[in-house]
Amino acid sequence: MSSIASQTDRLVSHFVLHASAGPPPMIAATRGGLRGPRLLLSVAVLVLAIALVFRSLTPAVPQMADDLPTSIYDITVKDIRGDDIKLSEYAGKVLLIVNVASKCGLTSSNYKELNVLYEKYREKGLEILAFPCNQFAGQEPGSNEDIQETVCSRFKAEFPIFDKIDVNGKDAAPLYKYLTSQKGGFLGDGIKWNFTKFLVDKDGKVVERYAPTTSPLKIENDIQKLLGTAS
Repeated sequence: MSSIASQTDRLVSHFVLHASAGPPPMIAATRGGLRGPRLLLSVAVLVLAIALVFRSLTPAVPQMADDLPTSIYDITVKDIRGDDIKLSEYAGKVLLIVNVASKCGLTSSNYKELNVLYEKYREKGLEILAFPCNQFAGQEPGSNEDIQETVCSRFKAEFPIFDKIDVNGKDAAPLYKYLTSQKGGFLGDGIKWNFTKFLVDKDGKVVERYAPTTSPLKIENDIQKLLGTAS
Protein backbone atom coordinates (compact mmCIF):
# COMPACT_ATOMS: atom_id res chain seq x y z
CA MET A 1 0.00 0.00 0.00
CA SER A 2 2.92 2.36 0.63
CA SER A 3 3.74 2.21 -3.08
CA ILE A 4 0.16 3.26 -3.86
CA ALA A 5 0.50 6.24 -1.54
CA SER A 6 3.82 7.15 -3.12
CA GLN A 7 2.32 6.96 -6.61
CA THR A 8 -0.58 9.11 -5.45
CA ASP A 9 1.79 11.75 -4.07
CA ARG A 10 3.63 11.83 -7.39
CA LEU A 11 0.33 12.11 -9.27
CA VAL A 12 -0.85 15.01 -7.12
CA SER A 13 2.56 16.77 -7.32
CA HIS A 14 2.63 16.37 -11.10
CA PHE A 15 -0.84 17.82 -11.42
CA VAL A 16 -0.15 20.79 -9.12
CA LEU A 17 3.05 21.69 -10.94
CA HIS A 18 1.72 21.26 -14.49
CA ALA A 19 -1.98 22.08 -14.33
CA SER A 20 -1.32 25.60 -15.61
CA ALA A 21 -0.12 24.13 -18.89
CA GLY A 22 -3.71 23.10 -19.68
CA PRO A 23 -5.27 19.68 -20.40
CA PRO A 24 -3.41 16.95 -22.29
CA PRO A 25 -3.69 17.03 -26.08
CA MET A 26 -6.01 13.99 -26.23
CA ILE A 27 -8.47 15.65 -23.87
CA ALA A 28 -8.21 19.00 -25.60
CA ALA A 29 -8.93 17.36 -28.92
CA THR A 30 -12.12 15.65 -27.72
CA ARG A 31 -15.15 16.90 -29.62
CA GLY A 32 -18.10 18.11 -27.60
CA GLY A 33 -18.40 18.00 -23.84
CA LEU A 34 -16.50 20.24 -21.44
CA ARG A 35 -13.74 22.51 -22.63
CA GLY A 36 -11.35 25.11 -21.27
CA PRO A 37 -11.45 25.97 -17.53
CA ARG A 38 -14.47 23.71 -16.91
CA LEU A 39 -12.61 20.74 -18.35
CA LEU A 40 -9.51 21.52 -16.30
CA LEU A 41 -11.63 21.77 -13.15
CA SER A 42 -13.24 18.41 -13.91
CA VAL A 43 -9.82 16.78 -14.35
CA ALA A 44 -8.68 18.31 -11.05
CA VAL A 45 -11.70 16.93 -9.22
CA LEU A 46 -11.12 13.48 -10.76
CA VAL A 47 -7.43 13.45 -9.75
CA LEU A 48 -8.23 14.51 -6.19
CA ALA A 49 -11.00 11.93 -5.94
CA ILE A 50 -8.62 9.16 -7.04
CA ALA A 51 -6.03 10.39 -4.57
CA LEU A 52 -8.52 10.34 -1.70
CA VAL A 53 -9.66 6.81 -2.59
CA PHE A 54 -6.06 5.55 -2.63
CA ARG A 55 -5.39 7.30 0.68
CA SER A 56 -8.43 5.62 2.25
CA LEU A 57 -7.10 2.22 1.14
CA THR A 58 -3.67 2.84 2.65
CA PRO A 59 -3.43 1.56 6.23
CA ALA A 60 -2.39 4.25 8.65
CA VAL A 61 0.91 3.68 10.40
CA PRO A 62 0.58 5.22 13.85
CA GLN A 63 3.43 7.49 14.89
CA MET A 64 4.15 6.77 18.52
CA ALA A 65 4.79 9.86 20.61
CA ASP A 66 7.91 8.20 22.00
CA ASP A 67 9.35 8.03 18.48
CA LEU A 68 9.38 11.81 18.13
CA PRO A 69 11.53 14.34 19.97
CA THR A 70 9.71 16.79 22.20
CA SER A 71 11.53 19.74 20.63
CA ILE A 72 13.37 20.52 17.42
CA TYR A 73 16.31 21.38 19.65
CA ASP A 74 16.58 17.72 20.71
CA ILE A 75 17.52 16.74 17.15
CA THR A 76 21.05 16.29 15.82
CA VAL A 77 21.71 16.45 12.08
CA LYS A 78 24.82 16.07 9.94
CA ASP A 79 26.31 18.85 7.86
CA ILE A 80 27.51 18.39 4.27
CA ARG A 81 30.88 17.13 5.57
CA GLY A 82 29.24 14.52 7.81
CA ASP A 83 29.85 16.30 11.10
CA ASP A 84 27.16 16.27 13.79
CA ILE A 85 25.30 19.53 14.33
CA LYS A 86 22.91 19.95 17.25
CA LEU A 87 19.93 22.06 16.28
CA SER A 88 20.01 23.47 19.80
CA GLU A 89 22.87 25.60 18.44
CA TYR A 90 20.17 27.54 16.59
CA ALA A 91 18.06 28.27 19.68
CA GLY A 92 16.90 31.87 19.62
CA LYS A 93 17.09 32.03 15.81
CA VAL A 94 14.28 32.06 13.27
CA LEU A 95 14.76 29.04 11.00
CA LEU A 96 13.67 28.47 7.42
CA ILE A 97 14.16 24.77 6.67
CA VAL A 98 14.05 23.63 3.04
CA ASN A 99 14.52 20.32 1.21
CA VAL A 100 16.55 21.25 -1.87
CA ALA A 101 17.54 19.71 -5.21
CA SER A 102 20.03 20.86 -7.84
CA LYS A 103 18.19 19.77 -11.00
CA CYS A 104 14.60 20.84 -10.30
CA GLY A 105 12.67 23.40 -12.30
CA LEU A 106 12.29 25.37 -9.05
CA THR A 107 16.00 25.31 -8.21
CA SER A 108 17.35 28.54 -9.69
CA SER A 109 14.53 30.79 -8.50
CA ASN A 110 14.50 29.32 -5.01
CA TYR A 111 18.26 29.56 -4.47
CA LYS A 112 18.24 33.11 -5.82
CA GLU A 113 15.49 34.24 -3.45
CA LEU A 114 16.86 32.27 -0.49
CA ASN A 115 20.17 34.09 -1.01
CA VAL A 116 18.32 37.43 -0.95
CA LEU A 117 16.58 36.55 2.32
CA TYR A 118 19.77 35.27 3.94
CA GLU A 119 21.79 38.34 3.02
CA LYS A 120 19.03 40.63 4.23
CA TYR A 121 18.14 38.96 7.52
CA ARG A 122 21.12 36.86 8.58
CA GLU A 123 22.43 39.53 10.94
CA LYS A 124 18.93 39.98 12.36
CA GLY A 125 18.59 36.35 13.45
CA LEU A 126 17.50 34.31 10.40
CA GLU A 127 19.14 30.99 9.54
CA ILE A 128 18.30 29.00 6.42
CA LEU A 129 18.95 25.26 6.70
CA ALA A 130 19.01 23.41 3.37
CA PHE A 131 18.71 19.62 3.21
CA PRO A 132 19.42 17.97 -0.17
CA CYS A 133 17.03 15.16 -1.06
CA ASN A 134 16.91 12.84 -4.08
CA GLN A 135 13.42 11.40 -3.51
CA PHE A 136 11.62 13.53 -6.11
CA ALA A 137 12.34 12.45 -9.69
CA GLY A 138 16.00 11.86 -8.81
CA GLN A 139 16.77 15.56 -9.02
CA GLU A 140 19.59 15.56 -6.45
CA PRO A 141 21.68 12.60 -7.63
CA GLY A 142 25.19 13.77 -6.72
CA SER A 143 27.37 13.04 -3.72
CA ASN A 144 27.65 15.53 -0.88
CA GLU A 145 30.85 16.82 -2.47
CA ASP A 146 29.08 17.30 -5.82
CA ILE A 147 26.19 19.07 -4.15
CA GLN A 148 28.44 21.41 -2.20
CA GLU A 149 30.38 22.32 -5.34
CA THR A 150 27.19 23.00 -7.30
CA VAL A 151 25.53 25.02 -4.55
CA CYS A 152 28.59 27.15 -3.85
CA SER A 153 29.84 27.71 -7.41
CA ARG A 154 26.60 27.83 -9.39
CA PHE A 155 24.04 29.13 -6.92
CA LYS A 156 26.41 31.11 -4.64
CA ALA A 157 24.63 29.95 -1.50
CA GLU A 158 26.16 31.10 1.78
CA PHE A 159 23.61 29.51 4.09
CA PRO A 160 24.42 26.05 5.49
CA ILE A 161 23.88 22.95 3.34
CA PHE A 162 23.46 19.69 5.21
CA ASP A 163 23.86 15.98 4.55
CA LYS A 164 21.63 14.50 1.84
CA ILE A 165 18.63 12.82 3.47
CA ASP A 166 15.27 11.19 2.88
CA VAL A 167 12.29 13.31 3.87
CA ASN A 168 9.60 10.65 3.36
CA GLY A 169 9.23 6.96 4.17
CA LYS A 170 10.66 4.66 6.80
CA ASP A 171 14.15 6.13 6.35
CA ALA A 172 13.02 9.74 6.66
CA ALA A 173 15.35 11.85 8.76
CA PRO A 174 14.16 12.45 12.35
CA LEU A 175 14.04 16.18 11.63
CA TYR A 176 11.49 15.68 8.87
CA LYS A 177 9.44 13.23 10.88
CA TYR A 178 9.24 15.95 13.50
CA LEU A 179 8.48 18.79 11.07
CA THR A 180 5.67 16.91 9.31
CA SER A 181 4.20 15.87 12.66
CA GLN A 182 3.98 19.53 13.63
CA LYS A 183 2.66 20.88 10.32
CA GLY A 184 0.76 18.57 7.99
CA GLY A 185 0.29 19.18 4.30
CA PHE A 186 -2.30 18.94 1.55
CA LEU A 187 -3.64 15.36 1.18
CA GLY A 188 -1.39 13.96 3.88
CA ASP A 189 1.61 15.03 5.91
CA GLY A 190 4.34 13.75 3.57
CA ILE A 191 6.59 16.12 1.65
CA LYS A 192 5.20 16.44 -1.88
CA TRP A 193 8.15 17.91 -3.81
CA ASN A 194 11.46 19.73 -3.67
CA PHE A 195 11.57 23.09 -1.89
CA THR A 196 8.85 22.53 0.67
CA LYS A 197 9.56 25.08 3.40
CA PHE A 198 9.07 25.12 7.17
CA LEU A 199 9.30 28.27 9.27
CA VAL A 200 10.38 27.86 12.90
CA ASP A 201 10.24 30.65 15.48
CA LYS A 202 12.88 31.64 18.05
CA ASP A 203 11.43 29.21 20.59
CA GLY A 204 11.66 26.23 18.23
CA LYS A 205 7.96 26.10 17.36
CA VAL A 206 7.09 25.12 13.79
CA VAL A 207 4.74 27.96 12.89
CA GLU A 208 4.16 27.50 9.16
CA ARG A 209 4.63 25.15 6.22
CA TYR A 210 4.80 26.38 2.62
CA ALA A 211 4.23 24.51 -0.63
CA PRO A 212 7.12 23.99 -3.09
CA THR A 213 5.62 26.58 -5.42
CA THR A 214 5.61 29.27 -2.72
CA SER A 215 8.58 31.46 -3.55
CA PRO A 216 10.90 32.39 -0.66
CA LEU A 217 10.27 36.13 -1.04
CA LYS A 218 6.56 35.54 -0.46
CA ILE A 219 7.54 34.34 3.02
CA GLU A 220 9.42 37.57 3.82
CA ASN A 221 6.59 39.20 5.77
CA ASP A 222 6.21 36.12 7.98
CA ILE A 223 9.96 36.11 8.63
CA GLN A 224 9.89 39.80 9.54
CA LYS A 225 7.12 39.19 12.08
CA LEU A 226 9.08 36.43 13.80
CA LEU A 227 12.26 38.53 13.80
CA GLY A 228 10.37 41.52 15.16
CA THR A 229 11.37 43.69 12.21
CA ALA A 230 7.96 44.04 10.55
CA SER A 231 7.02 47.65 9.87
